Amino acid sequence: MYRLIYNDLLEWKKKSNRKPLLMQGARQVGKTYVLKEFGKKEYSDLAYFNFEEDKELSQLFKQSLKPTVLIDSLSLYRGKKIEKNSCLIFFDEIQIEPAVLTSLKYFCEEAKDYHVVSAGSLLGVSIGKTSSFPVGKVNFIDLFPMNFHEFLIASDNEMLAEHLQNKNDYLQLAEPVHEKLLSLYKMFLYLGGMPEVIHSYLNAKDPVQVEEIKNEILLSYERDFSKYTTPADSIKISNLWDSIPVQLTKENKKFRYKEVSKNGRASTYILSIEWLKKAGLINISYNIKVPRLPLAGYQDRSKFKLFLLDTGILCVKLNISSKIIVTGDNLFSEYNGAFIENYVASELTSLFKPPLHYWTSKSDAEVDFIINSDNHIIPLEVKSGYGKRIKSLRSYAEKYSPKKMFRTSPRNFMQDNDFCNIPLYAIGFIKNIIQQR
Repeated sequence: MYRLIYNDLLEWKKKSNRKPLLMQGARQVGKTYVLKEFGKKEYSDLAYFNFEEDKELSQLFKQSLKPTVLIDSLSLYRGKKIEKNSCLIFFDEIQIEPAVLTSLKYFCEEAKDYHVVSAGSLLGVSIGKTSSFPVGKVNFIDLFPMNFHEFLIASDNEMLAEHLQNKNDYLQLAEPVHEKLLSLYKMFLYLGGMPEVIHSYLNAKDPVQVEEIKNEILLSYERDFSKYTTPADSIKISNLWDSIPVQLTKENKKFRYKEVSKNGRASTYILSIEWLKKAGLINISYNIKVPRLPLAGYQDRSKFKLFLLDTGILCVKLNISSKIIVTGDNLFSEYNGAFIENYVASELTSLFKPPLHYWTSKSDAEVDFIINSDNHIIPLEVKSGYGKRIKSLRSYAEKYSPKKMFRTSPRNFMQDNDFCNIPLYAIGFIKNIIQQR
């Protein structure tokens, strides 16, 4: 399935100052697939080495990390010479062997004619534990679950995707088109963005199979808690992980440690949050005191919301069955908008550099997301239903006088002076749309 990140990989290949590439992302988001496809399509040869599947590979990195030695050893190991420029070397699951990560420094310094990419399911966690990380010697790229744009392409709705991609106004779509996109969007909320889940459903249309795959992915995440941490830390991470969906269903979605355990506090769980963040399993949105740039300079790190990386995983955690697909607007009205806000958080994370931000007043006003787009601060309110009230946005406008205010909801495109509505299915295209300021 096509991934938008492919264009970034093409740009990386063309760079004159190209460095070895590290692709980060949670387990099952498609790192191996997209890098293999890139190697097969853009190079005459792909040299693929998986350190989780083939334990003997690590031995090649015990003797020497000098690229000339490694290239010879890897060529002999695979039984085919690795050529400069024309072959893509792909080191997969490199968190298994820290020496592979270290070797990237020497590939950068001594073997620039070799194209090297690498990936790891828990690379963010592993990087935090090694003292030999090749600082400044690698290019980074992050892969997230598939977004709605990619889902449209995968489901043979490329024309709809192209139309939204090129849209830079607030003119309403024809009602049948709007309804079709809403229907596809609801399906995506349930399926989520895991490539295997989407591929399975589009090919077999079997909800039972979809549920099995999502549960297997969830189980693989939870197994990692114990596999890569101590028993005590594993329990803390698991308890915190389990509390996130429940907290999202509350009207006030601000994360509360006491919802994890009776005597929960930051000192107990802050490292658990950091582990989940580095593993790519959560997205964080920090409260900001005032909407000024840089947003990170005004964030209150003691007040935040935690979202799961994917709405499909959220469905599993909340035991939502496949019948939700055919029961109208249930997802828009139930669970206090948990799915909707989680979806928007995922889409914005794939568009803008994390973390996310939201704003609250001293009273009861809250704007769900504050976006920095090309050094313009954009207030965005999320509505799960068709209500027209924008009390919080108006409260924000009275204080900060933004040029435009934005709401995303199931409603069609609309503009009324300084207020604009963007349909939920189009939030992943907001960068182009808000250019019309």
